Amino acid sequence: IAPGLSWARVCKECGQQHDGLESHLYEYQDDVDDELVCHICLQPLIRPMDTPCGHTYCFHCLSNFLKEQDFCPVDRQRLQLHQCRPSSLLVRNLLDKLTVMCPHNTECQQQMQRCELQPHLHNRCPVFRRLREEAEKRKRPSWNELKGRKSDGESSGDAKHSASLSRNPTRDQPEPGLINPAYEESEDDNTPLRSSLVAEANVVELFREEPEEELGLRIVGGKDTPLGNIVIQEIVRDSLAARDGRLAPGDHILEVNDISLASVPHARAMAVLRLPSLLKLTVMQEKGFKTRDPHGNTTSNHNPGTVLQVTLMKSQRSEPLGIKLIRKSDESGVFILDLLSGGLAAKDGKLRNNDKVLAINGHDLRHGTPESAAQIIQGSEVRVNFVVMRPAETQEEGGSSRGRRPEPQYFRRRSTYMKDPPGGFSSQEKTVSLKKEPRLSLGITIAGGRDCRSRLPVYITSVQPVGCLHRDGTIKRGDVLLSINGVDLTQLTYSEAVSVLKAQTAQSQVVLRVIQTLSDDSEEDIESASKDDLDPLEELRDDTLNWTPLWTRWLGLPSHMHWCRDIVLQKTNNESWGFSIVGGYEESHGQQPFFIKTIVPGTPAHFDGRLKCGDEIVAVNGATTVGMNNSSLIPMLKLQKNKVTLTVVSWPGSLV
Repeated sequence: IAPGLSWARVCKECGQQHDGLESHLYEYQDDVDDELVCHICLQPLIRPMDTPCGHTYCFHCLSNFLKEQDFCPVDRQRLQLHQCRPSSLLVRNLLDKLTVMCPHNTECQQQMQRCELQPHLHNRCPVFRRLREEAEKRKRPSWNELKGRKSDGESSGDAKHSASLSRNPTRDQPEPGLINPAYEESEDDNTPLRSSLVAEANVVELFREEPEEELGLRIVGGKDTPLGNIVIQEIVRDSLAARDGRLAPGDHILEVNDISLASVPHARAMAVLRLPSLLKLTVMQEKGFKTRDPHGNTTSNHNPGTVLQVTLMKSQRSEPLGIKLIRKSDESGVFILDLLSGGLAAKDGKLRNNDKVLAINGHDLRHGTPESAAQIIQGSEVRVNFVVMRPAETQEEGGSSRGRRPEPQYFRRRSTYMKDPPGGFSSQEKTVSLKKEPRLSLGITIAGGRDCRSRLPVYITSVQPVGCLHRDGTIKRGDVLLSINGVDLTQLTYSEAVSVLKAQTAQSQVVLRVIQTLSDDSEEDIESASKDDLDPLEELRDDTLNWTPLWTRWLGLPSHMHWCRDIVLQKTNNESWGFSIVGGYEESHGQQPFFIKTIVPGTPAHFDGRLKCGDEIVAVNGATTVGMNNSSLIPMLKLQKNKVTLTVVSWPGSLV
């Protein structure tokens, strides 16, 4: 290994040492056409961006240049980054096919296409593998240490990513109420030794092509909630974040464009994440456990399946592979549905039905779509490199698989577990009594309903200036409907609620009861007020009619309006369940609900897929968690050897 080369300092994509904000470095083996060279760095383009005036630059080069200037470097025409677009697939494919040499060529003289370098480094390069193994042998800092300080082996460049990940000094101390049933060591003698939980700080850049484009993230947490941190609850399918593929549910967002989110309320974090154009996210990503056998070798704590590399060689560029790709409703990513008889893949025999496609020719498809996978295959030359995950075989005949769906009785239902909302959140009822003309509309639009994906109560999405409720001023967007003229609306589906509202508003007297959730955090109130005071014409725009509440708006709802579901987790050995919880009784805050804060990759909770960060645990095996503190819930979870039933209330994260 070259002197001074370390795992912390080497780039995990190009294998070279460079500052995290600089472009990747490659050792090209052939002369490159001038049309494929950036006019700023004079190197082959990386993540090429086209300007409206017809020039092409590396994304990093152009974004750094436009931080200081407001014109195109070549013709000096006025230019802003949001006006630029990614280059065509043809140009990107030409760049991906440039021949490069492994940067560790003192020991590894492999040459490959540029797009194949990253898979080569992570799967085949002996130097890269040795660096990684040496880093894993060193003692890993704990989760709290990772958040509060940099590890000893880090360079100053990486320190930007993970040194000051939390600027709140109190975060260095164990957080009150944080319990980690996922991280509990088993006391059985035959259990392999488990090292600390592995977590990495990474920087992910996302570029909105349109200022209003959604990233496709659902967000929970914030300083004003028991979770504290800002956490990704879910990645929306086919969204910008899903296509990028680097973010995952459970990632903690620490900074956005160098603005720390360590101690900001939820609404403020959402405002920062809605900034237009380029977003640079610093995230803490869980990588799961590692176990050490008695000989000191590091192995994965859990084996969900086998990762395989398969190369198919087409006789000509246009030859089809004979693979049918699909998406699944319950899991993100691309899966092989079928191999066509007599096709290239079927003759090769290495790919199988139900394989999950992780990457094709170096393009990450963990959150990809069948359409994007097909596009990569069609744009490839004769060689197509697949990386797939093959599910582990079931151990016993008739045995239950890890990711089994719930039995029919575990349906979503009205919660009977009574409890108080988290500290700082509450609600108040409001009643409006109106005398009106029978044909006059109330002037509200609604959403939700107990048949929607999250089983929400029906809530108001807009109060339009043409109706009588707007003049009264009591009813606001975000209010949850309780009843109209004494008819209960809290447990109805969307269509049932629409029918009842239409029938009752035909009366000349209308009594409408709603509930408004409140938060001690003034920023959310400011945000709500500013949006409610929109100009009447502005209020009717499509984007305001598609308004959805922030996650924090649901936290103040009284528990009799909650719906819950049972999630049964199963395991076969002494491994951890795979989640951490914040909450319980604390002297400083009183009784707080228990929330899922972290889900660890490679554990039963992760493979089951239904538990989400931000879910509230209201019962364990049917026993309410109200009144419990950490010391009573930890043993209850540890005692469950093979099966546990968690009753959870789940609200949809704020969409950004």
